[in-house]
Amino acid sequence: MFSPNQQMPAVHAQAKLLSVQVPSPSPSPSPTPTNYAAAAQNDSYSHSPYAAAANVIHGMPNPNPAFSHAESLVSSSKKLEDELLLLGRNIKDHEENIEYLKTQISSLDDQITDIQVTLGKKHSSSPHMTEDKDLSEQATVEHIMQHHNKSAASIVCQFKYHGAHDDHPAAIKDVVGVVATLGKVYDDKLSSMDGRLLSEYLGVDTMLALVCMTYDDGVKALETYDTEGAVSKSCGIYGVGGSGFMEGRFNVICLENLRPYVGEFMADDPQRRLALVKPKLPNDRSPPGFLGFAVNMIHIDIPHLSSLTSNGYGLRETLFYSLFSRLQVYRSRAHMLQALPCISDGAISLDGGIIRTNGVFVFGNMEKEMDVRFAISSYLPENLVEIENKLKELKWEKETLVETLQIEEPILANIRYTFEFKKQDFVRFMAQCSPYAMQYPVPATPRRSTPRS
Repeated sequence: MFSPNQQMPAVHAQAKLLSVQVPSPSPSPSPTPTNYAAAAQNDSYSHSPYAAAANVIHGMPNPNPAFSHAESLVSSSKKLEDELLLLGRNIKDHEENIEYLKTQISSLDDQITDIQVTLGKKHSSSPHMTEDKDLSEQATVEHIMQHHNKSAASIVCQFKYHGAHDDHPAAIKDVVGVVATLGKVYDDKLSSMDGRLLSEYLGVDTMLALVCMTYDDGVKALETYDTEGAVSKSCGIYGVGGSGFMEGRFNVICLENLRPYVGEFMADDPQRRLALVKPKLPNDRSPPGFLGFAVNMIHIDIPHLSSLTSNGYGLRETLFYSLFSRLQVYRSRAHMLQALPCISDGAISLDGGIIRTNGVFVFGNMEKEMDVRFAISSYLPENLVEIENKLKELKWEKETLVETLQIEEPILANIRYTFEFKKQDFVRFMAQCSPYAMQYPVPATPRRSTPRS
């Protein structure tokens, strides 16, 4: 047996050994939002949302199946969302492409229409316009003098077209001419005995109206009155034709008293056609069958182009704009009726349809007695070949853009369909995920309070 004095060192040694091998337990660190990885090692923390977040961030396996499924849902949701964003960008790109194509096609439509109005129908083989009056205009004058020989228009035609230029009576010196003789048309359907469209639209009284430049020297000189207010048959135009020669009333148009067109003109156009805004459908395209505006389909000969008011306005922006305003011309009655929402100042069609201003529709057959008509122009531009080549180029460019548009539109429709399909998938997926969102709500991020100044 050991003596007490011999046992004590062993006990102290054992105690010393235990103090080395069994250290005092230290408290586990509390999890903090910035120490997710360490917190995930703690058994009491391994089943919390922070543990799942740490596993996702650091690529560590997640021992909790519920959170593994949540990770899969988040990944799937992110994938669907990315696909929707990509499809949305594709839709925007194709919509912008289509809008650009439609704008370019609309611009080409306007240019093509303007050139077609400039070229007209090219009825004559004569490449240039001369100051000589063509047979059609002579026929118009002769017809007025023969069939309306007791009219003021007949007197004016007699002196303006058959008399000496400087030998005009004082009463008609300021008279520019008769409406029917101041303009011509390019398309025979607008003027021929089978059509007579513009002539019928205006009516015989307007076609035979006299056109004066001023009121004082023109209108007032045509007619005077006695003390009782009766028309003096020996003065004015009555004195020119002889007492009792004229019958009935007649219209007189004073250019300086008309409200002229004050907008822009077509560029580089010697005829000074008006740059009117073309009618547009909701798709920004010109209505099918639209040929142009009647005011721009009137050809004005060189001598009449120089007939300007004191303010510098010509016959187109005064006389013909007053008569036709923005009257539209269509290829057929069906085209005209289809374009009703675009018609504000009346329209006519080559097959005889007429819509007057304020929605007045003209029915029935055309008047057979409409015998006063505009002459047919034999004018062709000097740069005819260049203009025709330009027209072909514009038509080819338009056809190319239309083909591209026909390719783009189905692609956009397909992408939109795919987008809607994916969006429905995403909505269903989020609905299925809602129970997990309720079971494991995401903690709200605390907002910093901003001290008031």
